[in-house]
Amino acid sequence: MKLFDGKPQKNGPAGAERRGSSDGGEGGGPRPSHRLTLDLSRAEQLAAMLAQSRAAKFVEVADLLAGMYIYEWDRLSRFWEDHEEVERLLQQMCNISPQRWHHWIELYDRQRRDGEKEEASPLRGLRKKPEDAEAPGRSTELQNLFKTAEQISPFLDRVDGENVPVLTTECVLLCIARHEHSDLSRKLRDTGLDLEALELAARNPRRSPPR
Repeated sequence: MKLFDGKPQKNGPAGAERRGSSDGGEGGGPRPSHRLTLDLSRAEQLAAMLAQSRAAKFVEVADLLAGMYIYEWDRLSRFWEDHEEVERLLQQMCNISPQRWHHWIELYDRQRRDGEKEEASPLRGLRKKPEDAEAPGRSTELQNLFKTAEQISPFLDRVDGENVPVLTTECVLLCIARHEHSDLSRKLRDTGLDLEALELAARNPRRSPPR
């Protein structure tokens, strides 16, 4: 599986997606406060689809959590022994039926396995992309989550001559689980999430448990 797109950066994971925070960007605008890995960026796109499916104006933390799990279920499932319990929680939090849930898992797993073929396709540039104006923005809680993840990310990338944190899926998942005043976080921890293994993978990827 191709986890990242592009060439390795000096201080960050290979090919971090050039996706900035909601208060910054490229092309002459303010310097972004972070970048996302390709997989995390795609998980956020799926989260936006979940938000749109219920006509929400904002992507919530629960949407991102479900998007991360659906898109990277084989990568993140190693942090749980009881997969059914966490799946039930996410289906409930995001109002996703079991049938739709497993359909999306199969769909995105197939797309991920075919990712390298898509990147090499001469029709890649012709694929229609959703307009930015139609996509829901990040909720305040989600923006704060990314700001917290910026503080613990072990990866940095150079943007406009300055270091910018690169956020990984494990890093963001850890921040969700560690939120002390969130009901979602409490329920997530109660699913049997292996916080010790997750924190090791988020803070020190070279020593993380095998997948």
